[in-house]
Amino acid sequence: MTTLNDIPALADRIRRYGSGTGSFFHWWRQALTSWLPARWRVLLGLAQDRLLLSCDQEQLRVQWQDAEGLRDLARLPLPLEEPELEKVLGNRLAALPRWLLLSPGRVLRRGLLLPAAAAEHLRDVVGFEVDRQTPFAAGAVRFDARLLQRRADGQLEAELVAVPRPAFEEAVAALGGLAASLVGVDASDAQGRPLGVNLLPLEHRRNRPNPLRTWNLALATVALLALVACAWQVLDNRRQAAAAFAAQVEVRANQARTVAMRRQRLVDVVEGAAFLDRTRASLPTAVEVMDEVSRRLPDNTYLEKLSIEGHQLLLIGLSPEASSLVAKMEGSGLWKSPALSGALQPDPRSRRDRFSLTAELVGNPAAAPSTTGAADGTGKR
Repeated sequence: MTTLNDIPALADRIRRYGSGTGSFFHWWRQALTSWLPARWRVLLGLAQDRLLLSCDQEQLRVQWQDAEGLRDLARLPLPLEEPELEKVLGNRLAALPRWLLLSPGRVLRRGLLLPAAAAEHLRDVVGFEVDRQTPFAAGAVRFDARLLQRRADGQLEAELVAVPRPAFEEAVAALGGLAASLVGVDASDAQGRPLGVNLLPLEHRRNRPNPLRTWNLALATVALLALVACAWQVLDNRRQAAAAFAAQVEVRANQARTVAMRRQRLVDVVEGAAFLDRTRASLPTAVEVMDEVSRRLPDNTYLEKLSIEGHQLLLIGLSPEASSLVAKMEGSGLWKSPALSGALQPDPRSRRDRFSLTAELVGNPAAAPSTTGAADGTGKR
């Protein structure tokens, strides 16, 4: 039972889970996107591929970052213009978003411990910590923040990444004419891997056109037309249903007049089936008879014929112990009165005696209760 003292903790838990909903859908989108071919991801604008440009002395290092990692594409002399880059990389790679990658020595990184509520506005919250965590004022640096992990107690482990504005502008200016095409500025760690931040000011970031906008408008139009068509179809279905209902009433009236006759036929069929069931239940099945016969006859006895006609069982075969077969067949619960019919006839080829043995099949005791119930009409089982 939740008390008044538990309300703050419950609200904090709901807020923590709510803040993670966006991360879940972001992960889910990335997981679904990973199943698409690379060309489809690029065509639909779902790929996270980008070009990383970094200045190394008088050379421009160009790297391609995709889902598989970083790949070195080229090292080109500075200054470099747009046509020269497209000539070296090709139109497809040159069309990827371009990011400036700063070296680890140019940036300042500080770890922060923040409350869970800061997740939705992480950059704004970290902006108030620039003065305390760095020797620079907030307006004298280009900064961004990244989320490292969520702790079990709900707090966030974040990192402030900042670079002084003079160093930032110097690095951007080194690109020359390519600086105008940048969509972001990232920084690398000691191993050369991008940190995943964007140090470019918000007002200078270029928003890429959404390649799915046309598709979304087309799909919205199709959905609207489909909705109108469905509404019209529902109305037409209701009219047809009313006409069909009137026809069904007439059909059901005709069917009701034949119910009595069909019911009588059904009663006759049921009674006939019950009679056949009682007849079958009064005798053992052929499988049971053959199993019992195979258990009682010796292994050196061969049957040429096994016949079941009504209550009569007939066995014809060859055996060196034909005279003792009657004693072996006695005592079974499936038949009674086993006896040899006719004289034993020696078979010179097999050196056995040919015999004919008869027995009278008896009723199945397990079927007696149901047979009695069916006979007296009570149906008790």
